[in-house]
Amino acid sequence: MRAFTYQRASSAAEAAKVVYNNREAKFLAGGTNLIDLMKIEVETPTHLVDVNGLGLDEIAPTEEGGLRIGALVTNTACAADERVRRDYGVLTRAIVAGASGQLRNKATTGGNLLQRTRCPYFYDTNQACNKRKPGSGCAAIGGASRQLGIIGVSDKCIATYPGDMAVALRVLDAVVETVKPDGTTRAIPIAEFHRLWGDTPEIETALEPGEFITAVVLPEPLGGKHLYHKVRDRRSYAFALVSVAAVVQPDGTGRVAIGGIAPKPWRVESADAALPDVAAAARALTAGASPTEENKFKIALVERTLAGVMAEARS
Repeated sequence: MRAFTYQRASSAAEAAKVVYNNREAKFLAGGTNLIDLMKIEVETPTHLVDVNGLGLDEIAPTEEGGLRIGALVTNTACAADERVRRDYGVLTRAIVAGASGQLRNKATTGGNLLQRTRCPYFYDTNQACNKRKPGSGCAAIGGASRQLGIIGVSDKCIATYPGDMAVALRVLDAVVETVKPDGTTRAIPIAEFHRLWGDTPEIETALEPGEFITAVVLPEPLGGKHLYHKVRDRRSYAFALVSVAAVVQPDGTGRVAIGGIAPKPWRVESADAALPDVAAAARALTAGASPTEENKFKIALVERTLAGVMAEARS
């Protein structure tokens, strides 16, 4: 780990301004991903801005009938909140499917959205990685790719977004609230928050330089049955090969988002419209896929996992 300086922010706007003015600065919240990356020098910030203690650790109702989850609400607190468990069960299920209890006690809502890919070539500084060092190439292409993406990827990067929480937020149509360095605010639909890699895989979200997440807003409850299935190589403390977040209504209609296959939580309107026809929905979700030999099994796994979710919804 390289040396860095440290300061504690007094407001979200101040934090955003500091990070904007120093492009080698990073926000520090729970630090569960950032600190690990600093230890292996994938991340090398020269300055950390501690954003804890800014009052962004509360969950409150909105006038529209939803919930506003502060950016510093821990994963544990969010998953355990009675309102989340009752009305947004898919979110609780997704959160507890990830990491470990100790990590969830520290990990925050905002930080979870910003976690970096777990592609092994991104973590290995001896390997070519366009995300870590733009223009250096992508060692994953032609390498070990079982865990990596099959859709929405590019010839510059085939990594996936690794999180669980965001997959549930995508199926719920959440909105990410932010503050910019000039103090202005904006709301970013979760569908637009994470980017496809394209030619610039080092740019992972729609956030502008210095822009800071302050909250995630959930719309009014959808009703229906909330489910989250995560398929992985080992039962605990592992990232998804394929995950399915779904909200299914009594008549079998609903909405579905997929994790583990793309640079962002993957949701397709035509797949939602196809439900309860699992095969048609799966075809819509994987249309245009470009898998490798090692991960082409994920196409069938999407359909099988979705079938399991729909069967549970009927039970």
